[in-house]
Amino acid sequence: MYYLVYGFFYLFSLLPMWVLYGISDFACWLLFSVFGYRKNVINSNLAIAFPEKTKKERDGIASKFQKNFTDTFIETIKLFSASREFLMKRIKGEFEVLNALYDKGLRCQVHMGHNFNWEMGNLGYAFYCKYPLLGVYMPLKNKALDRIFKKIRSRFGTILIPATDMRKSMFPYRNSQYLLGLIADQVPGDIERAWWLNFFGMPSPFISGPEKGARAGNIPVVFINITQTKRGHYYLHVQLATETPADLPEGEITRRYRDFLEKVIREHPEMWLWSHRRWKKPWKPDYHARWIDIQPAPEKTINPYETISV
Repeated sequence: MYYLVYGFFYLFSLLPMWVLYGISDFACWLLFSVFGYRKNVINSNLAIAFPEKTKKERDGIASKFQKNFTDTFIETIKLFSASREFLMKRIKGEFEVLNALYDKGLRCQVHMGHNFNWEMGNLGYAFYCKYPLLGVYMPLKNKALDRIFKKIRSRFGTILIPATDMRKSMFPYRNSQYLLGLIADQVPGDIERAWWLNFFGMPSPFISGPEKGARAGNIPVVFINITQTKRGHYYLHVQLATETPADLPEGEITRRYRDFLEKVIREHPEMWLWSHRRWKKPWKPDYHARWIDIQPAPEKTINPYETISV
């Protein structure tokens, strides 16, 4: 099964980009206009994040997001056969911050969100940065697809670390320099251990592990976001969050990450993954001890999806 699926996608990836983008345009129309894929989720998320915008403005964001969504899948398929030259032409970025930390002999953590196209960014990174990249990923239930994604994500040297067994998988690298790449905007699986704070004005759980790991090892933290310069061409913006996280109070790195993520989403809302339910876990007063925002914790249960009109 693996070889059959991989072979099909590899041959598909050999098509020129103008053909692939034509397929993407058709897939976008079919997926969203005909089948209405996650239409309610996308519209609800945008209504929560941008209550000040008109429905027409939010629909405009949704339309651009949908195009980027299908482009990302097509571009990811292209990665089956994409060359170093192909990626270097399409991926640029500010990697001096990372290389300066490497030259100091430090390890580093990257916190980023689901900004398009993170799959291309993962591969393009390898050509510019001195650090070996340990990329944390969530294994797929389908064994064939999981094997395929691991193969394409590691084509240029990324070492994949399963989120389900991070401690054991990272043990061989405990005494070496590395860059640990974390997609930190996912909804935590264990809400009881999550940290809570406002995100676009609504209580939202954030994974606490990235900050706790950085503070425990005093590992510098950088934030990365991706912008699109033109179709299929991306720029990685790198910002140093802190070089000495152990000196900061608990929760501060997560608050800074929240502020960073909100800022880049407001600036380029079409680049973020609106099709997943960021606020799917309602806030309850029972979580009061896990609240880390500077603003006071809400005193009542809040489900953002029950408070908005789309």
